[in-house]
Amino acid sequence: MNRMFNEQRQDQTTDRQLDSYVFRAIADYTYDWESWHAPDGRLLWLNAAVERMTGYRRDECLKMPDYPLALVAEEDREKVANVLQDAKNGGSGNDVEFQLLHRDGSMRWAAVSWQPMYDESQKHLGFRASVRDITERQQFREELRLYNQHLEQLVQERTAKIAQLEEHRLKMEKLAALGQMAAGVAHEVNNPLAGIRNAFALFKSNLSADDENYELLELIDGEIERISSITHQMYQLYRPSQQSPAKFDLCRVIASVVVLLEPMAEKSNVEVKSQSDRCVPDKELGATEVVLRESELRQILLNVIRNAIQASPSSAVVQIDVTTSTDLVTIAVSDQGKGISNEVAARMFEPFFSTKTGTRQGMGLGLSVSRSLAEAMGGKIVIENERAKGACVKIMLPRRISTHE
Repeated sequence: MNRMFNEQRQDQTTDRQLDSYVFRAIADYTYDWESWHAPDGRLLWLNAAVERMTGYRRDECLKMPDYPLALVAEEDREKVANVLQDAKNGGSGNDVEFQLLHRDGSMRWAAVSWQPMYDESQKHLGFRASVRDITERQQFREELRLYNQHLEQLVQERTAKIAQLEEHRLKMEKLAALGQMAAGVAHEVNNPLAGIRNAFALFKSNLSADDENYELLELIDGEIERISSITHQMYQLYRPSQQSPAKFDLCRVIASVVVLLEPMAEKSNVEVKSQSDRCVPDKELGATEVVLRESELRQILLNVIRNAIQASPSSAVVQIDVTTSTDLVTIAVSDQGKGISNEVAARMFEPFFSTKTGTRQGMGLGLSVSRSLAEAMGGKIVIENERAKGACVKIMLPRRISTHE
């Protein structure tokens, strides 16, 4: 009987030793950083994975008085201390993230899980903690965050662009309706105006130039001409162009427009200068040659240069700079006036908007007509404004447009 009892006890001891050996082997070769703690939190054992994750050996960790807090980034120590307190109280938890301090000074991300341990009689033996390296997961998470942030930025930019395009569409519809109405009004005014002009011409021809009221007739004649000019501009807001593109010299056209405006410039004591030293020829066109609608470009230049003269103080200079490339022409008209505010600049191309206070200074159609003509040729007009230094109106057009347009 005793022999049987001793053999049984020996077998149980062997089994326990085998279980302990197997358990230690499994624990030592577990990829995660495993540790066992006494009920008071004291470290009893940990596996070799700690060295891979922190750079510290097991024997060094067992001697640390503040293990594992010494291995935790300072900003996360309070979080890990709370985990340890919960584990000592018999609690359990999973996947609490924190930053590890590696021996070489680098940082890694880790997540800890913990649970209490009991023997067969439910005696509290302490707790185990398992720490997993989640640096790669954290990197993926950060990349995803940046990607989402980038997507959000793209969505915001696209939304703003759509809103801008919608605003531009509504504005264009409004301007088209306004232009159509203006053309209709101009047509209705032009018909009786032609009759008035013919009747007035007959009436004026019957009076001598020595008549005391002849000056009034000259005034009436000038006003009729002004009304005719306004109705012509109103037509141009809507009526499609009938002119075909042709090759011409840009500097010649600019010079002819400047000659037309010489009386106004002399009256305002303003000098108009032009230069074209940044022009390049291509295989078909000379340095300052273009293929555009000449009369429409002449109308644009007339409106823009006239505005620059009117905005300039006495003794100022209006500068016209011409630049050409193989496919683009830019005409910059700069004045030395007081400049304009950003609010006014945003409205400068609206029909009937004008900053000129005089009743005979125009109807605010010049820039609207000019932009319509420029856009019809595939170009645009922009205003670059420097307060106290004047404004610069840039007319940007293609070097050539199709002769079939």
